[in-house]
Amino acid sequence: MLGTGLILSGPPFIHVPLLDRLAPAREAGFSGISLMPGDIWSLEREGMTAAEIRSRITDQGLSLEEVDCTACWLPSHRSAGDDIPMASLLRSLTPERVIETAARIGAPSVTAVEMMGIAPSLDEAAEAFAYLCDLAAPHGLKVHIEFLPFGGIPDLASAWAIVQAAARPNGGLTVDSWHFFRSGSSFDLLAAIPGAYIHTVQINDAPAQPGEDLMQETMTGRLLPGEGSFDLPRFIRTLDATGCTAPVSVEIFSSGIASRPMAEAIRHWPGAAHAVIQKARNGK
Repeated sequence: MLGTGLILSGPPFIHVPLLDRLAPAREAGFSGISLMPGDIWSLEREGMTAAEIRSRITDQGLSLEEVDCTACWLPSHRSAGDDIPMASLLRSLTPERVIETAARIGAPSVTAVEMMGIAPSLDEAAEAFAYLCDLAAPHGLKVHIEFLPFGGIPDLASAWAIVQAAARPNGGLTVDSWHFFRSGSSFDLLAAIPGAYIHTVQINDAPAQPGEDLMQETMTGRLLPGEGSFDLPRFIRTLDATGCTAPVSVEIFSSGIASRPMAEAIRHWPGAAHAVIQKARNGK
């Protein structure tokens, strides 16, 4: 069964300094957070150590659940052109740098994404993912691919094929409800994947009709769980049935977030997520 505590996903709050996110997350009812490599690097440049950053998180009663993400882990990523959106940032998120950072701060896992629009062969992706997992293993880190419908690893089937081909015990998946539904991924496949391979779960919602630009929609148009069209109860029940015990993150990118105080923006997120989870487990 999925974890009972809720994690606040860091990427929607890239505009808020990490230390300023902690009290609002705790006060809203989150038990943990994910963060980005840049959150750590920024504070280290200001003179804080990774141990001090970790202590500030735990002093707020929060757990650190993942570092999101490494985005330059395929060989072809390193030679991607500057015409790709956020190319400079994405190329800075190399396996070596991100894994070392996650180990330094004591995170349990690292997400791997493909956001440069590069569709790798299965052999290329499996070899690169195996290297990433091997780099992480001595630090006790898990690594999980998050598939993105607008990226080169667009759906659950593609990501699962890479994890299987890499065959690393610390390799697995992130399953985000927005990406799952917008990619048209299969519930039958989700039900067939052993839960131990699903390392993190993210929930959110969206309107029934997809936007014309999926990248724009995912970054600006997500809704609270229960406010959109996704069959989240079935999503939760399916994951529970696999034996998945992964933590559940709430990740909502919305165009209005940056203009509101963070505490106000996230106030209702845990309640909405818990309501959907409870509805799923009540069989509704």
